[in-house]
Order: sequence, then C-alpha cells, then structure tokens
Amino acid sequence: MPALLRAYSFLIPGQLMQIKVLGSAAGGGFPQWNCNCENCRGVRAGTIKASRRTQSSIAVSDNGTEWVLCNVSPDICHQILATPELSPPPGVLRGTGIGAIILTDSQIDHSAGLLNLREGCPHQVWCTDEVHQDLTSGFPVFNILSHWNGGLEHHLIVPGRPFSVAVSRTLQFTPIPLLSNAPPYSAYRDRPLPGHNIALFIEDGRSGKTLLYAPGLGDPDDVLMPWLRKADCLLIDGTLWRDNELALTGVGRHTGKDMGHLALGEEQGLAALLASLPAQRKILIHINNTNPILDEDSAERQSLTRQGIEVSRDGMLIEV
Repeated sequence: MPALLRAYSFLIPGQLMQIKVLGSAAGGGFPQWNCNCENCRGVRAGTIKASRRTQSSIAVSDNGTEWVLCNVSPDICHQILATPELSPPPGVLRGTGIGAIILTDSQIDHSAGLLNLREGCPHQVWCTDEVHQDLTSGFPVFNILSHWNGGLEHHLIVPGRPFSVAVSRTLQFTPIPLLSNAPPYSAYRDRPLPGHNIALFIEDGRSGKTLLYAPGLGDPDDVLMPWLRKADCLLIDGTLWRDNELALTGVGRHTGKDMGHLALGEEQGLAALLASLPAQRKILIHINNTNPILDEDSAERQSLTRQGIEVSRDGMLIEV
C-alpha cells in the first residue's frame, strides 16, 4: 500500500478492527519443552486431537497494515515468521508491521520477547509505572536494550485513563486494573499494586465495536465486571481448568490463585461467568499445557463449545 493511502486508510468506511492471535499458550508453550504430562505427551505422539501453541501474545490493527503488539512472548521471532503482516513489506530492506507495543504485565511470557526485537530498536513501549519498574529492576529489559539504538522508549499507562497510539488512531485503549499477581522477580510479589496487571478495553472509533483483552485474570472484581458486560468480544485468560490442576497432573504445586489466574471449571469459575455475559464472542487465550481443553475431544472442551466459548489458536484472526 502506498504511504499516502496507508496514512489515510483509517478513513475508509467498513473496515473492521483486526486481532491476530500470535500465541495462545501460557508460559512454556504447548507442548512445554520439559513436560511429559498427558497433554504434552499426547500432542507429541499425535494420540490426541490438539494443536501446538506458542506463548501468548496478540497484534491489533485498524487497517491491516500497521499493528500494535500486545505483549511480547519469548516466541515472538517464530510468531513474526508465521505472520506475513508483521514482516518487512516488499521493497523495504529492514522494517516491520509492528508500530507500537503494549504490555499488560511484566511476566516473562509477556515481556522476554523484547530482547529478541533488539535489532529493530528503538521501540515505542506502553506500560504502567509498576511494569516499567519491574522491567528496570528484577528483570531489567529496558536497561539491557538501552545499548541497542536507543532501546525501548517508555510511554506511561495510567490505569483507568484511555490512550491511543499513532499507528492505530481510530482505536482507543482503556487500561483496567486486574486482581492478579506480580511476577516472582517483582518486589511486589504476592502484594501487587493496581498497575501490575491490566486488561485492555479496545474501542474502534469507526464502528463503536469493542474488545476486552485480559490474558491474566485472577478475580473479576467490581472494577472489571462492567467492562466484561460491555465488550462485544472477550479475549480472556483460560490458563487452567481446575485451581489445583498442576498438583492433579503431578507437575507442580502452585494453584491458579497463587499464580493470579481464575480457573475455568470451578463452581464459581470463569466458564460459568463467561456463559452469563452478553458478548457476541467469548474466546480463551493463555492456556496452560495441562488444561484438558487443549484436547478437542475432551469433555471439558465440549462443555465450552456448548456454552458458546471458543478456544483461541495460533494464527487465529478475529474481526470485530
């Protein structure tokens, strides 16, 4: 697309907000490299109906040409190779479709991929002050990348205050604080501040259509609930089916609540909540390798299907 047309493409009526799922798994991906749980063993052997997945991130665009990367997983290089929209356009020696980066937290599976993007620095990175502090102290990605052509240029996100980015001018992002947890290397582990975890409520100014992206959801409190009810499309944390799933599968001791995730299948779990909401589409992302919903033939997966809840996959395109 010529530069002049690209600059004014946001004026074209009828365009939809596009969301590309780059990675749909939780930390470690699926199969996880060192795991031999039933799911990982099954997908390697081809004995279950399941798709391999990289670690969670999405890209959002209002024109299909310039993209906002929401979270940067350790698998970002593989994800870009699988996503032609993010590769250098024809005739450009060095370039990318990524025009801005937004971080919803400072977890490794959402920020470590920044290191892999060093050749393209400087990058415009939007995050809260709490996330910026974690990424300049416990996991000092900002400090490390300052040695590459200016590194990461920080733009402050304030929970509750809407913002926009230059490459997607018709999209407005509203950061909503989530009840979850800070990463293990944070000084605020187990006592997070409101800015350590956010959801993004994304509104398209052309159509008024909305997406709520919340890949790390610990407890849907009174702050989040109105946004859950308002969104046309939900792209929501589907990490675990049971709160004690890691113990049940023999691979760990932490519960979902310990890690800051609300399990799907509990009596007052996330699946029951999603089924009660009016959104036109309800889609799960950030799915742990132990979660039985990864097996498309499982009873748990069929239960979600009956309730109209989708499970995202790598490469999935969502239009709102």
